[in-house]
Amino acid sequence: MTALAFIVGVVLLVVGLAVSIALHEVGHLVPAKLFGVRVGQYMIGFGPTLWSKRIGETEYGFKAFPLGGYISMAGMYPPSSDDADAGKPRGRMRAMFATMVQDARAANDETLVGVEDRVFYKLPVWKRVVIMLGGPVMNLLLAIVIFTVLASGIGVQTATTTLASVNECVISADAGRTDCVASDPVAPAAEAGVLPGDVLVSVDGTPVSTFADASTIIQQSPNQALPIVISRDGVEKTLSITPALTTRAVTDDLGRAVVGDDGAVQTEEVGFIGVGAQTALVAQPAWVGTEMTFERLGAVAGVMTQLPVRVYETAVDLFTGQERDPNGPLSVVGAGRLAGDIAAVDAPIQNRAAGILELLASLNIALFVFNLIPLLPLDGGHVVVALWDGVKRFWARLRNRVSTPVDATKLVPVTLVVVVLLVGMGGILVLADLFNPISIV
Repeated sequence: MTALAFIVGVVLLVVGLAVSIALHEVGHLVPAKLFGVRVGQYMIGFGPTLWSKRIGETEYGFKAFPLGGYISMAGMYPPSSDDADAGKPRGRMRAMFATMVQDARAANDETLVGVEDRVFYKLPVWKRVVIMLGGPVMNLLLAIVIFTVLASGIGVQTATTTLASVNECVISADAGRTDCVASDPVAPAAEAGVLPGDVLVSVDGTPVSTFADASTIIQQSPNQALPIVISRDGVEKTLSITPALTTRAVTDDLGRAVVGDDGAVQTEEVGFIGVGAQTALVAQPAWVGTEMTFERLGAVAGVMTQLPVRVYETAVDLFTGQERDPNGPLSVVGAGRLAGDIAAVDAPIQNRAAGILELLASLNIALFVFNLIPLLPLDGGHVVVALWDGVKRFWARLRNRVSTPVDATKLVPVTLVVVVLLVGMGGILVLADLFNPISIV
């Protein structure tokens, strides 16, 4: 059963990722057609074509390796012009690069036949930018939709007002132990008669809807007697509890200890009564999904800005056998393994579905950020080319001259280097995900 659940998790992620890629390309396709550009192909995947169908002037289909997708627009670059360097002696490397440039120009020229002005490079700069940003923005919007479904439809794991445990005594966080001894004072909640299963209704006259609400009041009120209303078996009861001042670990909304940059658990002196909360999936307001998206966006952007360093650290961990950073980069293989692990874990199906959705949303954010990197062949690279073309045109107008379109085919050698580096980094991540995977346990 566990193996079957693992396979289901992997399949769900692969399908979700395929839909994400398809919608990314739709984000390019729709504005391209709206702006009148001839789109010859809309393909999901690379390699040999498995299935395709022509609708109008566009061929839609699937290819053998579903690791991406593309649309083929007419006139991505201006037509070939005479190369002033043609015929000059070249070294072997320069000759190879020159051949690559000519091949790229020839392929581009084929898309120009019979389309007249329905070409990408003749569009105003803003339209070209909109087309190239359409794909990444689609991934961002999809992430917002998924996080909204997760937060408002399924719910977010939240510490509730129902108590799961009541401590017997007060132990300082820096005591280095968890068991009570005779010298430890009795926990205020236990002394007042609070029991597991009780529900917090209000603290110091303030109604509370989450455990975090109650904790905030309690932590800010050490050595002050607080009237706390609890509900037990449907009957409300008011207790007077005086929080003890003690050193406690700083916790997040789920009650997990917060670790500082030095790896040590952060602590603070606060009021403490000695209770722990049950957690449950709680539906959040509709805007929380957007908030979660942009919070995750900042974290992913931080990883992307250090991608070469993070991949190097992953390679070191792979060859030394050290445990990997759980917040580090991973490949599609690693994402699939995580999805399988989440699906196979012993937890309610809602929790497992939430975990897979969160992973898929995070992958869409990664696609958004990654494609904005200003290097060809990524979308961000095409945006930079369009903006540079706009700067050239503006400068030419100021000087009463005619600007020639930017010929990005000259950047094919640089593009090749970028592709090789990306493939190399991807290969390292795949190996790491196979032999030193990130674990959710």
